[in-house]
Amino acid sequence: MAVTVNFVFNYCNETSIKAIKRDHRFLSWIDLHALTAGSSKELGIHSQTIQKVCEEYVHRRKQFKKIKLNWRTSKRHTGWIPFRGSGIILSEDTVKYFGNILKFWKSRSLPEGSVIKGGNFNSDRRNRWYVNIQVEVPDPPKYQGTQPPVGIDLGLKIHMSLSDGTKYGYPKYYRLQEEKLGKAQRAHKKNQIKSINAKIANQRKDWLHKKTTDIVNKYGAIYVGDVNSSKLIKTNMSKSVMDSGWFMAKSFFGYKSQKLGKVFEERHETWSSCTCSVCLEETGPRGLSQLGIREWVCSNCGTLHDRDTNAALNILNPPSGHRRPNGNPWNLFREDAKRQETECSQR
Repeated sequence: MAVTVNFVFNYCNETSIKAIKRDHRFLSWIDLHALTAGSSKELGIHSQTIQKVCEEYVHRRKQFKKIKLNWRTSKRHTGWIPFRGSGIILSEDTVKYFGNILKFWKSRSLPEGSVIKGGNFNSDRRNRWYVNIQVEVPDPPKYQGTQPPVGIDLGLKIHMSLSDGTKYGYPKYYRLQEEKLGKAQRAHKKNQIKSINAKIANQRKDWLHKKTTDIVNKYGAIYVGDVNSSKLIKTNMSKSVMDSGWFMAKSFFGYKSQKLGKVFEERHETWSSCTCSVCLEETGPRGLSQLGIREWVCSNCGTLHDRDTNAALNILNPPSGHRRPNGNPWNLFREDAKRQETECSQR
């Protein structure tokens, strides 16, 4: 069935390319639904699965802004079979899909009163299959407690630096397994390579789950810098950047905060490391050449700063205008403050 899903995805890709060349227009998921209608019985998968594949193809094409997507193959991609909520029958530890009864180990129970909206069967790189259920639950009540807010600066040497001075050092699981992985790759031991990569991914995910859960339970609002790894992976820090799991950490913060009714927000972090959190003067180290400077003294107010903690404080308490795309927002705030002081003195 997973091979058939790849076939449907590749058909959508090929048909869309032909439509662009012939008619100079992109096919919508409605067009692809019409072209694949009636093929369920012949292909041996549920009709809703075919529809979900068509919708996913159009969504990814728009997301990556490409005319042509990569072809799905069994060698390059893991197994994936999407379905809608009405396409399965779920009991205690079995799921019925298109006449097939599949037994699984139930890792957790569904929330009471939840409505199954969809999901998928998927495999990992070791060919272990999972069933993932997407449910709809009511929104939790807004958090009314008195826990303090926190700003978080994501980094490489110190993975998470909090505005209250707490730091979480990342174990760097890839570096610990790098030598062993290299030997397996040179020996062309495919199963061992898959096992090592899966172990690294599981260790990283487990560590991030534990730390993000602790932080979300401790603080009432979480503000994280909008660090982007797309530029840093082009530098000599690419391995460490890809091993850090910044996107995964922000994703965990987002849904765990939502589950508890707490606030989560990504905030603009440009100039946060080099701007003094006390006087807002831009006197700190900046650029890749000065990344090794972890502590600095503000030349304006004389405050000793830890680079990461100072950045987290600026993320927690940004001056007004921190969302403006052009110009240093701290400079803009400082100029506004000086202008107001001048006006008051003239009065």
